[in-house]
Amino acid sequence: MAHAATRRERRATRRTLRATLRHRAAAGRLAASCHRRPRSLATVALAAGVAKDTATGVANGLRSVAKRLGLTPAEQARTRRTIAGGRAHRTHSVARWNLGQIRTLLAAYRPRKPEFIAAVALLAAFAGGAR
Repeated sequence: MAHAATRRERRATRRTLRATLRHRAAAGRLAASCHRRPRSLATVALAAGVAKDTATGVANGLRSVAKRLGLTPAEQARTRRTIAGGRAHRTHSVARWNLGQIRTLLAAYRPRKPEFIAAVALLAAFAGGAR
């Protein structure tokens, strides 16, 4: 026989549901902004669902592919990068790429690490390319 939830249990359940909703809404906003305008490679990787530590490695690999192909980013900007966590106090130059350019980079990128291969599959599905 299931007992009736106490007020404290109901509040805890609602708190976790609200947190889940906040995270899901933030992920949806990030994905929508990546589809609307150019974003950095690490940001697009995070929006695609790649883990944070893997996202930086994949972004570095895609940057080297862009250098090899001679592809230039859609925008250049100065920002306070926070991919490493915390508040960034110095500004950095960042390159922002649109999804068409990211599809081009993904087509030429051949990662060897299994987690990078999985990340490329997520990125390809997010960017709309078949991989």
